[in-house]
Amino acid sequence: MTAHLDHLVVAARTLEEGRAWLEGRLNVPTQPGGEHERFGTHNVLLSLGGAAYLEVIAVNPQAPAPGRPRWFGLDTPELRGRLEDGPLLIHWVARVPDMNGPDLPTFGEPLDLSRGENRWTLTVPGDGSLPGGGVRPSLIRWHTPPPPGRLPDAGVRLLTLRLGTPDPDGLRAVLDALEFVGEVEVYEAPQPELQAMLETPEGPVTL
Repeated sequence: MTAHLDHLVVAARTLEEGRAWLEGRLNVPTQPGGEHERFGTHNVLLSLGGAAYLEVIAVNPQAPAPGRPRWFGLDTPELRGRLEDGPLLIHWVARVPDMNGPDLPTFGEPLDLSRGENRWTLTVPGDGSLPGGGVRPSLIRWHTPPPPGRLPDAGVRLLTLRLGTPDPDGLRAVLDALEFVGEVEVYEAPQPELQAMLETPEGPVTL
């Protein structure tokens, strides 16, 4: 198995707030995504070049509540409290060729999901929590061409994804087991934290 970065996840209280925040930071437009019926969320997207992208995700107030906790910790009081101060980069997703990798259950339950014409399998913990507080990736396997192939190139590229964690050796072991290939820096921090260093048409920006 060789894993690669699939996408970064920015969460917001509302999709409108998240889109305005990201477009204001990067000075490039995002693209419409769609609705995730299984989890009652919706998103907008931004190409990072190649097969990688960034999504802004929020609870969809027009959708019925799902029958299980929403993914990415969106139902937790802790994350909702953090989002009161504005949108945040909260998680990342690694693309894998299959779902038969090492210790797959520790990443969550593989769920077959869809949004519009897109079909994929994603690992989601049963309680909807963020794996490793967000620094441990969720795993995705696409069954249809992934979104970047249909997104315009806005000239934004990921330079480095920095992952802070109280257990850097443990996280490095996870990435090694996935045979992850990409610009990821793991460092020790009191609590999980993510930083994405991006190159934009107007210079570097950190999320």
